[in-house]
Amino acid sequence: MAYLDNVRTFARVYELGSMSAAARDMRVSAAVASSRISQLEEHLGVRLFQRTTRMLNPTEQGEIFYNGAVRILAAVDEAEAEISEVTENPRGTLYVSAPLGLGQRLVAPAIPQFRQLYPLINVRLRLSDRRLDITAEGLDASFFLGQPEDSSLRIRKIADCPRVLCASPDYIARRGSPRSSSELVDGSHDCLNLRFPGAPEFQWPLQTADGVRRIPVKGPLECDHGEVLTAWALLGQGIALKPVFEVVEHLRSRRLVTVLPKEPPMPVQMACLYSHRRGQDPKTRLFIEFMVAHIQKALAETA
Repeated sequence: MAYLDNVRTFARVYELGSMSAAARDMRVSAAVASSRISQLEEHLGVRLFQRTTRMLNPTEQGEIFYNGAVRILAAVDEAEAEISEVTENPRGTLYVSAPLGLGQRLVAPAIPQFRQLYPLINVRLRLSDRRLDITAEGLDASFFLGQPEDSSLRIRKIADCPRVLCASPDYIARRGSPRSSSELVDGSHDCLNLRFPGAPEFQWPLQTADGVRRIPVKGPLECDHGEVLTAWALLGQGIALKPVFEVVEHLRSRRLVTVLPKEPPMPVQMACLYSHRRGQDPKTRLFIEFMVAHIQKALAETA
């Protein structure tokens, strides 16, 4: 197993381009990761990486070994998955990601229930509103809202989630309620945008009498954290576009109110992405099936 651990560590260092990043990903210290690479290099009798104080690049031998290493690791993972399926006792570690709002409200609360059913499966959950690269991050499953960018991955649709434009009663008292979507463009109102560095101009797809219009909204506040936008909306800082499940409690308590109810946003797809190989793993299949059922039930309760 020590040799296999060394090969796994090498593969993650190669994929992430950083010893420290690979160490964090594998939950070991940087010293342990470095030692594993050194042991592997000593065993092979070659240098796998060129190291400088600032960079870590694979050598020609490292490139060749990586291509073989991923096939070895895939074969081992497949063999372990087949054993788990035969014994009906799945085990191992799942690496999962989700956006903050979806993860906090729908994914994370269900994980303890999943663990009760499958106590030998460990779950490592990462929450981020940024779209993550499933392959580079070594993820088994990634929940998301919107449309996937990588068509080579498998997608399991969960639901079309209704969205709402909302603001606090204080904001409406001060600025008034917009009468049409054109007021979101002409500067009459402040729109709160979820945007990342380098992202294109943001547009809100609204269902109008003339069909779906993509409104190029603007505002003084932007953030890459969806929960911050909710907090700003609660503080009367502007109008936010949110999935209903993220703000349903605030809407019920009237801390937030619906804006432009006659021109609602288009629903957003909620789905789970996974690679074909990961989807063949019984523990990944079990986790996705469990989460889809749980999330669909939770969404029905917010309707």
